[in-house]
Amino acid sequence: MYLENINSPADVKKLGITELDSLAKEVRHFLLQKLSDHGGHIGPNLGMVEATIALHYVFNSPEDKIVFDVSHQSYTHKMLTGRKDAFLNPKDYDDVSGYTEPSESAHDHFVIGHTSTSVSLACGLAKGRDLQQGTENVIAVIGDGSLSGGEALEGLDMAAEIGTNLIIIVNDNQMSIAENHGGLYHNLQALRDSNGTCACNLFRAMGLDYLYVNEGNDISALIEAFLQVKDTDHPIVVHINTLKGKGYSFAEEQKERFHWGFPFVIETGETKKEYQFGPGFGDFTADLLIAEMKKDPRVVALTAGTPGIWGWTPEKRKEAGKQFVDVGIAEETAVAMSSAIAKRGGRPVFGVHSSFLQRTYDQLSQDLCINNNPATIVVFGGTLCGLNDVTHLGFYDICLMGNIPNFVYLAPTCLAEYEAMLRWAIQYTEHPVGIRVPNVSLSATNDTTPEKSYDQLNRYQITREGSEIAVIALGSFYSLGCQVVEAYKEKGIHATLINPRYITGLDTDLLSSLKTNHHTVITLEDGQLDGGFGEKIARFYGDSDMKVRCYGARKEFVDRFDYNEFLKSNHLTAQQIVND
Repeated sequence: MYLENINSPADVKKLGITELDSLAKEVRHFLLQKLSDHGGHIGPNLGMVEATIALHYVFNSPEDKIVFDVSHQSYTHKMLTGRKDAFLNPKDYDDVSGYTEPSESAHDHFVIGHTSTSVSLACGLAKGRDLQQGTENVIAVIGDGSLSGGEALEGLDMAAEIGTNLIIIVNDNQMSIAENHGGLYHNLQALRDSNGTCACNLFRAMGLDYLYVNEGNDISALIEAFLQVKDTDHPIVVHINTLKGKGYSFAEEQKERFHWGFPFVIETGETKKEYQFGPGFGDFTADLLIAEMKKDPRVVALTAGTPGIWGWTPEKRKEAGKQFVDVGIAEETAVAMSSAIAKRGGRPVFGVHSSFLQRTYDQLSQDLCINNNPATIVVFGGTLCGLNDVTHLGFYDICLMGNIPNFVYLAPTCLAEYEAMLRWAIQYTEHPVGIRVPNVSLSATNDTTPEKSYDQLNRYQITREGSEIAVIALGSFYSLGCQVVEAYKEKGIHATLINPRYITGLDTDLLSSLKTNHHTVITLEDGQLDGGFGEKIARFYGDSDMKVRCYGARKEFVDRFDYNEFLKSNHLTAQQIVND
């Protein structure tokens, strides 16, 4: 087996073309084995095997700098740069990140998990090199829909200005996470159809040289192309035509489903039974919106290249027709469009993952909230116990969105409350509204009472009346609040439990009333403490005798953590809170 003897790119360079083809088959075999056992990004990595081998055959990493966009397609790169054991041996599967990680290897230059950044980063590396009279190649690898992101186009625009060695590999697999959207992909198709010769060429129009490789999964063709551009003295795009999911029939045929997935059965392609979780809030949301669309032609759902995050299967997208819009991987455009649709009288609902929403702060503030247009933003994955890669944490949306004027950010505790808030938000016309989807099961119930209208802003709900101690438990952490109150009850203290519902405002009347028979207020939030919800409560009581204890997560980046240990380290268990 060749792969066993690959400890660095130097070992790749010793092989002939036939041996490299055999290496590719071995790499793909072990990728498929690990992905089926462990889960991860399937299609992107299977499609990049040959290109990655060719890159390491031609270039001299880590002296030559390779930057993988999103870096969710860097598994083969890791296997060839001294980390193969994490793909060969099940006991070592968790020894590496699913993205590039400089702490793992000198061959990784950035921690990257979000889209469309590689060209800009490569521009910076090239500029830094030139300032110091360096001579290495700088290579950006971008694709999988990432060109639709605004920063990718900004990077291409700047790349032409570099005027020196900068190589951009455009991995064109005709897909984003779902199908591609946007006019630039029509040009990519025209370039493919013409074998790279059509007069209309996005990259040449931006001042970049251009080379097309039609057989993007052919190692010899890729090596020939990369040798042509190695040590170039100007920026150039190498456009390679690849097959997403190559080598695994289910991933080739079901490209969207196999972009990323839980562990699956290789023989059938089915998700393993222990990972079949059934419908969630995303499915519920898509079904509710389709029903609303049929009643009201003004209702429109928007996604930024991630329809699967909130239940929009290909079938549901087809059913929604023109009332469903995918702007590509461009959350900024989705927020701006939502604002303008609302301005024109539409009822836009933008569904987005908490981590990806971070890209939109300017549009949230400027395009949406200053203009006070009544769009709805549904935020998925806003929790401490969601995705746990450091690049995909859902910790920060409360801090990000909770302090923008005119914005109403709601935190439902369960499905019934979420449904009521979503139905209300679609019809509300006074302000833009965000809804933080609770991190609970669809079947979870509690003693909160949904309202038909949330027009009277910033009114909290007392669900258990008590004295001495008041527990204000936000959104997903309402269940933790229930546990805390029960733990106090065992100690003879009948604490008050409050469902605040509104992240962005204070119920000053209710908070003031607590002063009469409470000495302590505890706040619980499923996010970062600094800049979060609890600090608003603490600030309100700052000039009084009320003691306030705020619970949430410390301000830090954490990666691939154990949820239970993480909660304990932040004193986020009921017994720890009561003991405190």
